[in-house]
Amino acid sequence: MSVPRRIAHLDMDAFFASVELLRYPTLRGQPVVVGGRSVPAPTLMADGSLQCACLRDYVGRGVVTTSTYEARALGVFSGMGIMKSAQLAPDALLLPADFEEYRRLSRLFKAAVTEIAPLIEDRGIDEIYIDLTDIPGETRELAQCIKQSVRATTGLSCSMGICPNKLLAKICSDLEKPDGLTVVGLEDMPTRIWPLAVRKVNGIGPKAEIKLKALGIETIGQLAAAAPQWLVEHFGLHYGTWLHQAAHGQDEREVVTHSDPKSISRETTFEHDLHPRHDRARLSEIFTHLCQRVSEDLARKACTGKTIGIKLRYDDFSTVTRDLSLPSPTRDAAIIRRAAGECLKRVPLERRLRLLGVRVSALQLDSQTDDATAAVQAELPFNT
Repeated sequence: MSVPRRIAHLDMDAFFASVELLRYPTLRGQPVVVGGRSVPAPTLMADGSLQCACLRDYVGRGVVTTSTYEARALGVFSGMGIMKSAQLAPDALLLPADFEEYRRLSRLFKAAVTEIAPLIEDRGIDEIYIDLTDIPGETRELAQCIKQSVRATTGLSCSMGICPNKLLAKICSDLEKPDGLTVVGLEDMPTRIWPLAVRKVNGIGPKAEIKLKALGIETIGQLAAAAPQWLVEHFGLHYGTWLHQAAHGQDEREVVTHSDPKSISRETTFEHDLHPRHDRARLSEIFTHLCQRVSEDLARKACTGKTIGIKLRYDDFSTVTRDLSLPSPTRDAAIIRRAAGECLKRVPLERRLRLLGVRVSALQLDSQTDDATAAVQAELPFNT
């Protein structure tokens, strides 16, 4: 007789913002936003108070990296433009992002979990899946042990959903935030899952949500009641079948403890639009820096790649990409820069630019050789 699966999804609570509140505890309980560009760090005043930038004073581009729950209550969420968020919460405090510290605490919380439950799937800087199936202990007690270990190691809280599969666990980790714990079985679907909006299912995006709503389906329960063939007719065989399965909590995916990266990229959005001709020197400097950063990322992950690509976003928000495949894989910054430059020659450069990015894909791990730089240079399809 097989043992029922226990799959957990652990999500750190407002991770970046919570890390900043560790550093500045007097800001707890206030609407705080992390993000933007060139945001000054808080200044400790003589009276012991902190002087912080406010959203109302921010000028320029930039997006919200994260926000505290108090700021979210005012409508400010990650990915939102800073200028738009300033209209919603002008008095919210604005802090700069410190990604080195976020990565450090990310490593710490994952190590703490691994000490208790070693089968984890890394899903990003602030979330993981955990296979608890073969870990001894009652489910809630085990979850509390993990949560307490994360807090003791990092000083931060997390929320967990524990279910028979990854799809349901992902939904449930978000139901009782912050510092939540939700345990749901398939028998609980009608009461705990079906009343939720369809957008709670990871894999139902904004476009699918709009189409489902137009068809009269707004909750997961309504989706579960829809005939499978009807869903296939409206959404195609693959996605329609998946919608039916997801609404019934069906998901056989395993917790994947190791995966190789498919691509590595770096991009930047400019404070002000840059003109390809008038701002050529500045753009060249940024372009070279992006290639260097991608090269460093490849070295850290012990990877090389054969396909070099660029991404441009113009001032009218239209986006273009171009790729070039090399004869041999590389992580050499100069070779990446030359290949990316060739890609750049294949796009129109009449409009001003707001974003520039560089990507390396078709990756392979360093299992045979460090970096076939000489071979690549000898075979490059353009002058070096």
